[in-house]
Amino acid sequence: MATESAPLAPATPAAAITVTLNGQPQELPTGLTVAGLLEHLGIATGGVAVERNRRVVRRADHPAVALADGDVLEIVRFVGGG
Repeated sequence: MATESAPLAPATPAAAITVTLNGQPQELPTGLTVAGLLEHLGIATGGVAVERNRRVVRRADHPAVALADGDVLEIVRFVGGG
């Protein structure tokens, strides 16, 4: 016996992802890379270390590493002085 089924609705991309940033939940736009996150937060890339899911992201890779829902990020800024 054949039955008709309604067509599946196309999946719509989420408008935001949720990550943990320095221990706090943070909602971010989808499609951000590590470089895009730093720009979004207004953080200059010099003197910054970024860890994503317990792995340090090399500065050269910041533009290529895409963020995903559920990522755990740590951003550390180095401050000089004396």
